[in-house]
Amino acid sequence: MFVVTNQEMRTIDAYAIETVGIPAMVLMENAGRAVAEEVTAYSGGKLRRWAILVGKGNNGGDGVVAARHLIEAGMDPTVIYIEDPAGWKGESAVQSAIAARFGVPSQIYQSGSIDWRDYDGIVDALLGTGSRGKPRESYAQLILEANASGLPIIAVDIPSGLDADTGEVHDPCIEAERTVALAFTKRGLEQYPGAGQAGEVVVRPIGIVSEWAALHGIRTYLTNEAMFKNRFGFRAGNVTRPQDSNKGTYGHVLVAAGSRQMSGAGHLCSRAALRSGCGLVTWALPESVQPSMMGTIPEIMLMGLKDSGLGDWSSIPASSVIELADKKRSIVIGPGMGRWEGDSQWLREIWGTSDCPLVLDADALNMLADADLDQWPSRRSPVILTPHPGEMARMTGLSIRDVQRDRIELARSYAARHGVILVLKGARTVIAEPDGAVTINTTGNPKMAVGGAGDVLAGLIASLIAQGFSAKLAAVYGVYLHGEAGDRAAAARAFSRSITAGDIIDEL
Repeated sequence: MFVVTNQEMRTIDAYAIETVGIPAMVLMENAGRAVAEEVTAYSGGKLRRWAILVGKGNNGGDGVVAARHLIEAGMDPTVIYIEDPAGWKGESAVQSAIAARFGVPSQIYQSGSIDWRDYDGIVDALLGTGSRGKPRESYAQLILEANASGLPIIAVDIPSGLDADTGEVHDPCIEAERTVALAFTKRGLEQYPGAGQAGEVVVRPIGIVSEWAALHGIRTYLTNEAMFKNRFGFRAGNVTRPQDSNKGTYGHVLVAAGSRQMSGAGHLCSRAALRSGCGLVTWALPESVQPSMMGTIPEIMLMGLKDSGLGDWSSIPASSVIELADKKRSIVIGPGMGRWEGDSQWLREIWGTSDCPLVLDADALNMLADADLDQWPSRRSPVILTPHPGEMARMTGLSIRDVQRDRIELARSYAARHGVILVLKGARTVIAEPDGAVTINTTGNPKMAVGGAGDVLAGLIASLIAQGFSAKLAAVYGVYLHGEAGDRAAAARAFSRSITAGDIIDEL
């Protein structure tokens, strides 16, 4: 449920040791045992010979303990020290001495000295979460050799060479098939490109309870059933509807979207909103486009707005949308809307006048990018922004590379500064709330990288708000459901390169 930085993990470790009174040696013993159990489970009784690559820090100490427990489990490990442990200090030095007396086979690494054919797998315990920057000298050489060996690699806490906080991959970096995250998962394991280096991430307890994360103000989470229950008091899954409910019970969504060139965006957004469970959907669109859309979704209401025959929004006043927002529970603005002169001021008028919750997507986000949002009025009702990295780059004035460098902190700071809920889309979508909480989504797949998928998400989130979900829960749960639907669609089309936005709607 909780996702931590290196410093946050150090703070919790210190609390466990200094306040609770758990000896550091006990935590290291628990960590090493957890790693050994994962290695044993991965081995399936077939992979017995393991090279344990050990650095000089606490991460290395965990690896030494793991070797001892692997011997106890009937395995055949060899500890490969990056340097002579005779000069070590602290708990790692104690564990190294115990391993020597225990009879754990070991050697000190020298370039080219390892015959990797002698092993079935590798445990990476070289560099821990505190490591920064590019691995140097013997560490770099050993990482290169391990990657080139072709053997499966299980990383202890984090692959060596990976930034634990941002997920930045340094050169070289261990390419793990599995990472055993100790106590809590780390931010770098849950954001790309780091997630691609970590393989399957398994979180193992070591004697530190999750309540201590909350006690120390950790506000970064992963979507799972425990998170929804503990944070929102909500049970994810099918929602039972009262027998005496009606369409009015589940709210009315207004979708302001589409133009002559991009009518499909409004179509997808409206259809997704209805499929997600709201009672009613009104799609407001330029009057000239309305005839071609009539009957395409018979369950929704079309509201054509006078557009001077242009088929776009350039002559449609903001007041038309504000009037339609009356008695609606949420509004989506932006999908397929296009741009026109004065559109940022047009959006500001809706922002400052309507009390209806707003979901702003696509072109509405580009309008924000051309405005000084700091000068816009505060709102009583929530705003949810759903940018992809390119839109986020325009909204912040950064490059896409800078946006992707640390998505969690960028989203957190933007949401707090502007008082909005920010859904930064992409692999492991990040949802940031105005109070500093950030959630990393765990559902979804690469086949969802297709035009229209974002329009579906905007409609889904607005639908949940209309049904009575808080804006925060609607954003987090909406992204989660969107990814789940994409996963089901991808599974049903196993041999396709991608799915369509319509496929995602069908699985909602």
